[in-house]
This record gives sequence, C-alpha cells and structure tokens, in this order.
Amino acid sequence: MPQDTMTTAIAFVVYLGLMLAIGFLAYRRMKSLSDYALGGRRLGPFPVAVSAGASDMSGWLMLGLPGYALIAGFEATWIVIGLLVGTWLNWLLVARRLRVYSAVADDALTLPTYFSNRFRDGSNRLRVASSLFTLFFFLFYVSAGLVAQGKLFEAVFDISYTWAVCLGAIVIVIYVFLGGFLAVSWTDVVQALMIAFALALVSLHAMGDVGGWHEVTLAMQDRSPAMLDMWTDAQGNPLSALTIISLLAWGLGYFGQPHILARFKAIRDDRQVATARRIAVSWTFIVLSCALLTGWVAQSYLDTSPKDVETVFIELTHMQFSPLLTGMLLTAVLAAIMSTADSQLLASASIIAEDVYRPFVRPKASAKELILVGRLSVAVLAFFAVLLALNSETSVLQLVAYAWAGFGAAFGPTVLLSLYWRRMTRSGALSGILVGGITVVIWKHLDGGIFDLYEIIPGFILATIAIFVVSLLTQAPEAFTRHAEAKAREDN
Repeated sequence: MPQDTMTTAIAFVVYLGLMLAIGFLAYRRMKSLSDYALGGRRLGPFPVAVSAGASDMSGWLMLGLPGYALIAGFEATWIVIGLLVGTWLNWLLVARRLRVYSAVADDALTLPTYFSNRFRDGSNRLRVASSLFTLFFFLFYVSAGLVAQGKLFEAVFDISYTWAVCLGAIVIVIYVFLGGFLAVSWTDVVQALMIAFALALVSLHAMGDVGGWHEVTLAMQDRSPAMLDMWTDAQGNPLSALTIISLLAWGLGYFGQPHILARFKAIRDDRQVATARRIAVSWTFIVLSCALLTGWVAQSYLDTSPKDVETVFIELTHMQFSPLLTGMLLTAVLAAIMSTADSQLLASASIIAEDVYRPFVRPKASAKELILVGRLSVAVLAFFAVLLALNSETSVLQLVAYAWAGFGAAFGPTVLLSLYWRRMTRSGALSGILVGGITVVIWKHLDGGIFDLYEIIPGFILATIAIFVVSLLTQAPEAFTRHAEAKAREDN
C-alpha cells in the first residue's frame, strides 16, 4: 500500500475506533427501549440540534451537493434555499409540539406509535401503514449512504466497491447494535463538528488558494457565463417554474423525516427547543454554503469534470493537503455518511420492535426482549440495504431525492395537521399517509410535462387534500389535542 494511502487508512481506523468506543459506552447505559430508541428523552439542546443536522445531511452533502454545484453553477442555490427554510420551519412549527404531543400520547417512541396513540387507533391500521412506508423508503435512504461510502473507499483506497459497501455497513451495524440512540446521538455530535470543519476548511482554503471569490467566479464564467446566473441552467437555458419549484420543494421533506423528528422527541425539555433551533439553523447554513462553494471553487482546480462528479470533494482534498490532513478531512465524508445511515437504521429497528413485534407478536415482551429485536432488525435491514447499494452506477443524490420525497409526502402533512388541527381524524390521517406515499411511488415513474415536477409536491398536496376531505366526513376525538395543548400551556 502506498505511503499516502496508508496515512489515510490510519486516520480512518482511528475514527472508526472512536465511533465503536462511543457505541460501547452507550451500551453500558442501556436499560429500556426508551433508552435505545430516544435516549430516555434526556438530551440537551446542543446535541439534539447538531444530531438532527448530522442525521439529515448524509453523504449527499459532501458528495452529491458539491457535484451538483460543479456542473450546475448558481442553479444549485435553489435547493439550498429550500433546505435552509425547511430546516427553520421544521424546528419552528413541529419540534416543540411534537415533543409535548408524543409524550402525552403514552410516551410514543416512534412515529407510527405516535400516529396510533394520537388518533386512538384500536385497529392498528395507522401503525401498519406508516411502518410499511417507513421501512420501504428507509431502504433507499440507507442504501444511498452505503453507495456514497462505497464510492469514498473505492476512490481513496482503490478497493472493490462491493467490499467497501460491506465494510462500511458492518461498522455502522456494530455501534447502532450496541448503543442505540445514545450512541447515534453522541457520534452525531462528533460527526457534525467534523463535517462543518472539513467543508469549511476545504472550500475556504481552496478559494484563498486561487485568489478569492472574484477568481472563482471568473473560472466559472470561463466554463459558461450562464453558471453565474441562478435563473438559468449551465447551458444558458432559462429555468422553468417547474424546475425552481421542484428545487425549493426539498424543504417540504423535513416535516416527515422520521430520523429527524426523533430528535425533537428526545430533547430533555421542550422549552429548550428555541435554543436548539438557533444552533441547528446556523449549522445547516454553514455546511450547505460550504458544500456549494466546494463545487464552485473546483472549477479553478479541475480542467475537466471528474468521471464521477460526486467525488469532487475527495479530489479537491487530495489536491490541497498533505496525506495526513487529507485522511483526517476525508473521515468527515465517512462521518456524514454514517451519521445518517445509523439514524435511519435505528429508526427502522425501533419501528420493527415497537410497532410490529410488540403489538402483533409479543404484546407483553420485556424491555430487554424489545431491545434485542431492535438490534437484530438493524442487521437484517442493513443486509437488504447492502443488496440495493451494490450497483456502483447509482446516484447518491437520486436515491436520497426519492426517499426524501416519500417521507415528506407520506408523513409531512399528517404530522403538521396532527399538531395543529383538532378536527383531524384517524381516517383522515390514514388517507393522508396512503395518498402521499402512493403518489410519490407512481409519480416517480411518469415522465414529461407536469410529471417532471419533483414528486414530493403532488404527493404533499394530494395528501393534505385527502386529510381535510376525509376528516371532515368523519368524527374527530378532540380530547387528546385539548389535553396536549393544556400540557404545553402548563409547561410555559
């Protein structure tokens, strides 16, 4: 193995060892399923905020987004605007109420349990429908992380893509298996700081090295003057309203992401949400801005776009820094990948234990038994995600976009209206989940004209309409929302 590669490998091994050590420490504090799924609801505002950010911004942040910015120029700004606004609105509208409502709903640990308890669904239809959609879309989301990880290891160590995917999955499974939510949250704090530091250092150092922002824009102009216009694509064609709306609509997805919503439920005190919101939005602004800058400044370094544009951050890092520092910075890519994949595996495993195994298999299962089921589920889910990720031609951004739309449309309207509309009913919630999720699956396979619109938009709109129409035709139990609102006022 060349010396440069060996140095990078050492940095990776040290990082992975640290993650496993955190998993072992969390394992010693595991006493109940609540500990495993939500850390016992005792996290402070800083770990909750950065953990939510790290679990949100997966490998696409350091691979997919810089690659998109490299080939699209200022057009990529639209997606960042949508994500930043979506982050702020999610913390503003959902975080505090979901923390209160989920606790009042018999201490609901998962999103399906929250829906079931919130609407007093004795039939378990809500629980089943939301669990199935969660597991389905998480398979694509986790596989996106494994694809990103495979590309990273293949580019850095020149090893088989297949072996790279399998190795990464094994490490993630081990520390989620051991430590559950505490391990995931603690590692997310470390990973979030690593991600922000690496993106800022690589992008800002590169910009300074080429002579500043003016030189960056000149290099982009040499490629194509249209790259400096956010209202056109890189070839100079005006962006259609459908394209701009589709890019901004990424922000809608936040309201329905189970792995992000889980952080809201885990905060120690709902009165700390405002502090957490400021931290989360600031972190998100920093990393998204630096990811864009990484793609733009690469125009000054690369004569031609790399064969795989999603490796631009890796190539830029190799060009600027020593092998040791390169290895340390590239561990941030691994951190971005793992911080999301672990959260998604944990959320899926918690759903299998809490919403499938306990109600349908062993209603009187002990806490120890449920934790064991959750841990075994992590391994099984990772296995299927690996199978889906074995195609190295798959785009990280495309996989993330599909899963993001699925969760946003299936759960976003249901979560929002369950927190704000007393008249919403169990049947309305079920129709919203089904209509939103099915619309995304169908719309994804339609092409041309209006069907080029990002599938989250029709899914979100139709799900909202379904909830209103069906709820108005059925009877709503208002007692729950009155109790939850009273609890929130009492805490104030």
